[in-house]
Amino acid sequence: DDGKVTPLSVKAGDQILYGKYSGTELTFDGKDYLIMRESDIYAILN
Repeated sequence: DDGKVTPLSVKAGDQILYGKYSGTELTFDGKDYLIMRESDIYAILN
């Protein structure tokens, strides 16, 4: 927690596996989103 920004290992369009109750669902501008911590991702499939 030194304030450094680190790149994510997951990218837009990646298919992932995550827990049933992971993240927060929201709708913005007519689109559905799921926001979660990278640590909640079990696997990246592609």
